Amino acid sequence: MPQTVVTLETSGQGLYEITREAAAFVRAAGVGTGLLTLFVRHTSCSLVVQENADPDVRRDLDAFFRRLVPPADDPSMRWIVHTTEGPDDMPAHIKAALTAVSLSIPVAEGRLALGTWQGIYLFEHRDRPHRREVVLHLSP
Repeated sequence: MPQTVVTLETSGQGLYEITREAAAFVRAAGVGTGLLTLFVRHTSCSLVVQENADPDVRRDLDAFFRRLVPPADDPSMRWIVHTTEGPDDMPAHIKAALTAVSLSIPVAEGRLALGTWQGIYLFEHRDRPHRREVVLHLSP
């Protein structure tokens, strides 16, 4: 069963598309029908399938999560105990818990069975740059 790791350098909070990398991995594997599993090896970012046509969708989604879970130094977040790694760390863990750290995408006729406007994204929840790893595993 084919497996690889995609490494991304993030530059702060936001969505980073990895659809091309996932599609290239599936093509290279030569599997006609199967299931691609993606798993992010971190606790302060996540994975999402989201629209990849209009960048406003990604901006609005990022803004929504910033409002939903503000930094730990925001007055509404005074209840947070874990603050040793900065005001963005515990909120990043909360955002990751609200989203997903793994995705399963069907493969049909050797291609990802994504919809027309769907893309696969790493959703970075930390403010500063990070090196992130996503494991891709293809089961026939």
